[in-house]
Parts: sequence; structure tokens; C-alpha cells
Amino acid sequence: MSRLVYINGQLVEHEKATIHVYDHGFLYGDGVFEGLRIYAGKVFKLREHLLRLFESAAHICLGIPLSLEELTHAVEHTAAANKRDDGYIRLIVTRGVGNLGLDPSSCSKPQVIIIVDGLSLYPKEMYEKGMEIVTASTIRNHPNALNPRIKSLNYLNNILAKLEAIRAGVPEALMLNHLGEIAECTADNIFLVSKGVLQTPHKNAGILEGITRATVLDLAREQRISIEETVLTRHDLYTAQECFLTGSGAEIIPVTKCDNRLIGSGIPGPVTLKLIQAFFKLVRS
Repeated sequence: MSRLVYINGQLVEHEKATIHVYDHGFLYGDGVFEGLRIYAGKVFKLREHLLRLFESAAHICLGIPLSLEELTHAVEHTAAANKRDDGYIRLIVTRGVGNLGLDPSSCSKPQVIIIVDGLSLYPKEMYEKGMEIVTASTIRNHPNALNPRIKSLNYLNNILAKLEAIRAGVPEALMLNHLGEIAECTADNIFLVSKGVLQTPHKNAGILEGITRATVLDLAREQRISIEETVLTRHDLYTAQECFLTGSGAEIIPVTKCDNRLIGSGIPGPVTLKLIQAFFKLVRS
């Protein structure tokens, strides 16, 4: 299947898609991005993703050279050109080409890149039986250093935690914030179910407010499931009846073991399964 990449208004074959080595996105991770899903030929929650992209860009004083409407068209056009009914989109905005110094003002113009491809993060068996995670010693960035609400190109913090998961032989790692509270995993938000209440860390706990996270909260309200966005610790996780992760790539995936401890009965629970069914119905409707 031909893969076309959007670079600054042009569609090029992915083998020929290049950026300059002096681009500050490459040199310093100076830029922002979004990961989106295509379901049944349509981009899921596109407006929400783009608004978050513009918010991240505003925080780092990066001017996106397209309007919201123009960027919407660019994403939809690139998705259609790649002829994927189901797939993944990586939307990237870099600071652009500059010199070898840190000064962003040396960069002439931000670059907009849109990649469309397939995605399969976890095997089907994990969605049916649940996955195992560990707590990483690497914590989320302190909000006064690099605010976790910015979806930036600098993901080294998450990668170090991911390496801990790999060394432990599991696919994901739980990250705590600087206060020792549960924040999120390396690429996904986390939810617990305790005494019938759906719990997730508050947005100020060092998390990126996921689009799938927000969708799950909406679905829970529709299902009349009680919700708490609150402070959570590992005690809450270890004593929870259910746990699951959410993300654009992962969708909703149950967690049945953490730090070699079973979560609840060790199988995906009823609230998790109900929300998975509701999410599946929503994205394919």
C-alpha cells in the first residue's frame, strides 16, 4: 500500500519524506504532536486533538502556520489520500530549521508533518485477558520543569520509564508524579474501579489529558457510573477491583496485574468490559 506523508502542504512518498538536520524538532525535541485514530474512514475526535495541539503549541510559544480549519482539511486530505479505513495519524509541528544554538528565533518557519500508517500496540490476547504493568522509578516531569500537559516532541522521560517496563518483561510502566501519586503510564492514562466508583488521576496530577480519557469519562456518565477525578496512590491501585488504560493507540485495555500483584480477581472486570463495549460501539458507529 502506498504511504503518503504531508510535509508543509505537499504529499510525498514516505521513502522520500525528509526533514532538515538543522530542524530544532530533530535537534532539541522542540515541537508538539498529536496521535489520532481513523475509524471507518473518519478521523476520530479530530477537533479535540487539534485544539489540544494548538494549546500545547501556545504553551511553548510555537506559532502553527495553519489555521484550525486549514489544519483540519490537511489531516482529512492526508487520511483520504492514504485510503485507510482504519489507521493511525501522527501530526507533528516542529520549530523549523535554525542554527545549532538553542535560540528559537533562529528558526525560519515551523514545519507541519502528517503521517498516516497502521497501528497495533498490543496483542488481542491482552485485550481479552488483561495486561501486566510495573511501577517505574522514573517519575513524570515536574510541572515547573516541563509541564506534562504539553504533548511535546521531547519524550525521553517516558522512554526511560518504558525501558524499565521492557527490562521487567511487561509492556507498560506506571509513572508517579513528584509527590509519589499516580500520574499515568508511559503512553496511556490510567483508570481504577474501587467500590463501584470509576477513579482517575486529576488533570493536575502530572498527566496529559487524553482525548480517549475524556471520551471514557463521557461514556461512564452515559452509563450512570460514578466518577472521581482525584488523588490516587499505589495503595488505591493495589486494592482496586479493576484497572484499565486508555489512549488513542491502546483504546481501552484492561490491567490485571501490577508490580506482580493481581488487581481484583485477576481478570477484566464488569465496568471495564462495559466501557470497552461502549467505546467499540461509539468509534465504529
